[in-house]
Amino acid sequence: MNVMAIVSPNQDPSVFAARLRKAAEAAAAADLDALVITPGSDLRYLIGVAGESFERLSALVVPAAGRPGTPVLVVPKLEELGYADVPADALGLETVTWVDGQDPHALVGDLLGRGGAKPARLAIADTMPALHALPLRSVLPETEQQLAGPVLRALRMRKDAAEVEALRQAGAAIDRVHARMAEFLRPGRTEAEVGADIEAAIVAEGHTEADFVIVGSGPNGASPHHALSDRVIEKGDVVVVDIGGPVPGGYNSDCTRTYAVGEPAQEDVRDTYAVLRDAQQAAFEAVRPGVTAEAVDAAAREPIAEAGFGEFFFHRTGHGIGLDVHEDPYIVAGNRTVLEPGMAFSIEPGIYQEGRWGARIEDIVIVTEDGAERVNNQPRDLVVLPA
Repeated sequence: MNVMAIVSPNQDPSVFAARLRKAAEAAAAADLDALVITPGSDLRYLIGVAGESFERLSALVVPAAGRPGTPVLVVPKLEELGYADVPADALGLETVTWVDGQDPHALVGDLLGRGGAKPARLAIADTMPALHALPLRSVLPETEQQLAGPVLRALRMRKDAAEVEALRQAGAAIDRVHARMAEFLRPGRTEAEVGADIEAAIVAEGHTEADFVIVGSGPNGASPHHALSDRVIEKGDVVVVDIGGPVPGGYNSDCTRTYAVGEPAQEDVRDTYAVLRDAQQAAFEAVRPGVTAEAVDAAAREPIAEAGFGEFFFHRTGHGIGLDVHEDPYIVAGNRTVLEPGMAFSIEPGIYQEGRWGARIEDIVIVTEDGAERVNNQPRDLVVLPA
């Protein structure tokens, strides 16, 4: 099975070269000797290829700035063609292959020892399988291992212009799916049937796949991570639809809207939903450079609490998004990260009344020089569909 190259929305090799350089500098600043990055979103960010993690080790070895050597991509010989689109020469990237019968972990250990000294401190990809992390530890028993996430987080949080444009395209694509919801949400259909139609629409409207589809009808809407069930949607139901996936290039959409199938059956729906809509707007208006992530969370939470629904909003206000659906910065109490232009995250407060109904409104926003930009623009009011 060959890995597939997934090219960044900006295909200029200088972008990846700059990212590799900044990663090496960040590793040095963290007093690390090197990074070892296995397939996943970090690898995609650094060299434009996501790859996949199998029992055979593939890894990008990035020496910290000031350490001997250049970045090295270690791949099994039989998967080498999957990385053929990586502009290795332009990146100053060496490729080393290995064949079955060789020990790839020892090979990485030898590469890390170039210059005569084994590394003292090494950061490995957050998602590196134990299948590889433990053997790597065995070949470098004196080397301290830690996660690479904190090193790369600051780089990935700040989206460049091409990444921002990719998120705009993802937002527009998922908006087109929400605009079609009247085709799918009708009384007498199950959540699973509706979900299958939505999944097909996500691909039809420009995504490479549907990463997740949540259709929470009636009381199921009070479970934020409800997926799909055989519950039959009834006239008067409130339905939470949370959907998203990657567009070509790997950047993700994520958008939630709440619908009513005909006039809501419960009398408190419209007034309660108005509180949620105002809270989501307040959080959006709080976003600007210099504000902390926790301040945006508080801006969403305060109106809901003041209206007496505080106990029914029990998750963070948002999460960063990019090559991963969930990444830094997280919009949550206690996160004092200061917002900067280029940061991208969701604003998605919700009110969930167990056994009755729930609602959530979610947009992806980009921090601009003087405020924020929404990439989702479907109506945020309660959308009443024909029943």
